[in-house]
Formats: sequence, C-alpha cells, structure tokens
Amino acid sequence: MMLFSSIPGLEEVKEKIVLAVQNNHLAHALLFHGPEGSANLKMALALATYLHCENPGPYDACGTCPSCQRMAKLIHPDMNFAFPLPGTGDSKAEDEEKKKVDFTAAFRDFAINSAYGNVSDWIYQNGFEKKQLNISKATARQVIKTLSLKSFEGGYKIMLIWSPEYLHTAAANALLKILEEPPEKTIFMLVSSQPEQLLTTILSRTQKIMVRAFRDEEIMSHLVQEDFCSREAATQIAPLADGNMREAYQMIDQIEDENTLMIRDWFRACYSVQVNDIFSFVERFSTKDKEAQKSVLLSGMNVLREVLLDKSQLPQLMRSADQDRDFIHKLGVHVLDENKLMGIYELMNTAHYHLERNANAKVMFTDLSFKITRIMKPVQTSSS
Repeated sequence: MMLFSSIPGLEEVKEKIVLAVQNNHLAHALLFHGPEGSANLKMALALATYLHCENPGPYDACGTCPSCQRMAKLIHPDMNFAFPLPGTGDSKAEDEEKKKVDFTAAFRDFAINSAYGNVSDWIYQNGFEKKQLNISKATARQVIKTLSLKSFEGGYKIMLIWSPEYLHTAAANALLKILEEPPEKTIFMLVSSQPEQLLTTILSRTQKIMVRAFRDEEIMSHLVQEDFCSREAATQIAPLADGNMREAYQMIDQIEDENTLMIRDWFRACYSVQVNDIFSFVERFSTKDKEAQKSVLLSGMNVLREVLLDKSQLPQLMRSADQDRDFIHKLGVHVLDENKLMGIYELMNTAHYHLERNANAKVMFTDLSFKITRIMKPVQTSSS
C-alpha cells in the first residue's frame, strides 16, 4: 500500500506533512528531496494517497476505500506521472515521442516495486542503456494539457514529476507558468535526489520537503519486520547501507562478514606488498557483479570508519561485529594514522563513484590496490 505506515521510521517528516494538509498549509507545488535510497518517492505517493483518501485518519489514509485501493496500484485516474525517457529534447525528438510506447505502466511498476531505486535502475529496467534521458518539451506540453482537464472524481488532480533534474530547459520553462498558477485543486509533486541541479526558477516555485536518509535502526527494523533477512544479517547490513535503503536491499543476498574478511586479506596483501595476492584479489573482485563490487568498497569504507572510531576511543559509536574488532584495532595501531586513513577513504570513495559510472572494474581495482599499497607502506627512517 502507498501509505505513510508503509515507510520505515521518518515519523517527524510524516507528521509535518499531515499537519500541513490538516491546517490547509500545503503548497500547490512540492519538492520532495532526499539522498539516494531515501523515501522521497514513497513519501510523495503516501501524501497523494492521503489526499485522495475518502476516509483519511489523523495520521494516515484509511487504506481500504476505493481511492486507496486504486492508489495501491497507482491507477487512480487523478494521479499522473512524468519521468525521464530517451531522447534529446529537440523538436525532432518531440515528434518521435508521440509515436513511442507509453511507459506509464512501466513507471507504475517501478514506483511500486523499486520505490527506493535511482535513475540507473529505471534505465536498467527498461533497457535504456547508452541512451540519453530527459523530460522533453513534448512531455511538458502533455503535462499542461492533462492538468487543464477537470479531475475525474472532483478531488485533487496530482502530477508527480520524478527526477525533475532531467527536465530539458525548454520543458522546464514551459512548466513555469502552470507551476506558478496551477488550476484549482492541482498539486505538483517533484521528487528529486539532486535538487541542486534544478533550475532556480523551478526551485523558487516549490515548497521543500526534506526526506532525510534512514537511520540504522530504521533500516534494521524494516529488514527484520518484512522478513527480508535475519536480525544478525540486518545488524551487519544497516551500518553498511549508511541510510540508503536501496543499498540495503541490494546487500540482503550478500554475506557481509565475507566482505569484511576480504577487506582484511586485501589490506594485508597491500601492506605486505604481496603482488600475487593483490592480483588474486583483483581477479576475485572483478568476477563479482557490479552491486557486489560496490558492496565490497562500502565494507572497506566502513572498516576505515571503525578504525577511526577505535583510534578516537569511541567504542560506543562503533558498529562492527565483535569478531572484527581485533583486526580493526591492530590496523589502527600498527598501520594507519589519521592521514593514511583519510587518504585511503578518499581513494575508495572515488573508486565507488567511478564504479557507479561503469568504470572497468579490473583496471580500477588494480590501480586502487597499488595506490593503497603506497599509502600503507611504512615510513623508512634513515640511520645516521
């Protein structure tokens, strides 16, 4: 169901939204923004359900009326969507757009089953690889046309624009007037993880709703309650996900303690300059799929965070399993000072960024390994 209760935690965000509705303080153009893997899309859909609900309660929609049932499948006639599609946004592409397959059903499926997903997931789901995406001027014209019609059921007419940072400049400009002065009982919901990429003219016309990243305990409780994994696995996954529910879902099938063991062996090979072991690790890493590779890097960054906390004598903030604490402590005492820690963390963070953008895993990990080796190398003191 597309209800506030289906979103783990975030009670303060839900309360703020519901109060705005009840006090008639809801703006006609809303920007739901939050980091990747946040509940920004789910929060917008929960509000849409609440606005359409025939028997709304003090905290949530009823979930049982015909409107709520239709919203559960995202087929309510007054719920409309705009989203990025392949094309350049020029006039020729706009003409071609009229002949394209209607992707609305595909987006409904994405929003229901991959609500924490990103644009890469949307591309992968629909086979858009190597095609430039945008929300074209033709789409903007269709948005204006749709909203010019009366609502089917006499209530709110809602237009949800997902990833509005992909709005072609001409499309964004075409929407400015209707964003400023929409028809009566019309609500725009813009859902973005990169609001800084939106035009200032668009930003200035919206009421911002910040949807923060999930807390560790919210992710952990959600994974256990939904029976996605054991409590032990959820305890390992939650800190690695770092507030990103998308990452948490993708790590469910992976054994995280195996990642930590891999990081330990890899760091030891780098420190001892065991070249054969380093290349063996690179081979092992490059045979994994992309999400598993990213998971290993996240595990490495988590180990470095734990080392820093251990060195700072803040064990109460550490998230690592007890069996990994000895390795973490020795790494901080014998190998890594704070400068080395930060240097390796930056390298791994950059590698994660490049991996997300389809870098060659073998080349990237070979380069990363030898850069880490150089940082870890003990300082040679010259004897007088």
